[in-house]
Amino acid sequence: MKRLRSLVLAGLFAASPAFAQESNPVVVELFTSQGCSSCPPADAVLHELAGRDDVLPLALHVDYWDYIGWKDQFAKPSHTNRQKAYAHVGGRNMIYTPQMVVQGQEDVVGVKAMKLAELIKKHQNAPVLVDLDISRTGADVTIDLQAVAPLEEPMVVQLVRYAPLREVTITRGELAGHTLSYANVVESMDALGTWDGEGTASYSFRIDGDLPAAVLVQRAGFGPIMTAARIE
Repeated sequence: MKRLRSLVLAGLFAASPAFAQESNPVVVELFTSQGCSSCPPADAVLHELAGRDDVLPLALHVDYWDYIGWKDQFAKPSHTNRQKAYAHVGGRNMIYTPQMVVQGQEDVVGVKAMKLAELIKKHQNAPVLVDLDISRTGADVTIDLQAVAPLEEPMVVQLVRYAPLREVTITRGELAGHTLSYANVVESMDALGTWDGEGTASYSFRIDGDLPAAVLVQRAGFGPIMTAARIE
C-alpha cells in the first residue's frame, strides 16, 4: 500500500511545465501537529508539493494536540485561530488534523490525493484577478498590486516567512520514537496592510534573515486567496 500511495503521489504531484507558474502559485495550507498520529502521510504530501514552483505549500502547526503528551515545537495559537476562522467561514463546527485548505477556499480531509490534485488544477485554470509584482534590492522589498477588475471587498496583504525543512525527534505522545521532517514550516504570518481591492496599491518593507518569504493577497475575513508569490 505504501508503494502504491507513493506512485500515486508521484504521478499526481509531478510538476508539469504546462502549469509551472512562479508568480501565481496555488496556496495549500496544511494544518498539522507533531502530536497527531495520522498526520505524517499528509506531511509527506507537503514534501512532494514543496518541490513544485506552481504550488506554495505551507505547514501551519496547531497547538490543540499538545495536551496528549508532546508539545509541538512549531505550533502557534495563531495557526489554530486561522484554522478556526476557516471553519467558521466554511460553516464547519469542528477543526481537525490533518486538514489542507486550498487557496483559502476548499478543504481536504487527511490525504485525499485525487481531490487535492483536482483542486490544485482547478485553481491553476482560474482567471487571475490581481496582478502582483515584486521587486527586491537586498532586504528592501516593494510589492505592487493591481486589480484586473474591481474586487468589491477589501483584501488583506500578508507576509509569510517559513522554514524549508525542519526535523524533530519526538519522545512522547502518539508519535513517540519517530524522527520526522517537516517542509515549509510557517514561522510567521503578518499583515502588511489592507487594500480596498480597487485600482492599484503598493507596499514597501524589509525582510531580515535567511528564511524564505512569500506574499498572500486574501479577501478580508479569511476568504479566498486571490493571488500569491514567493519573494526571490
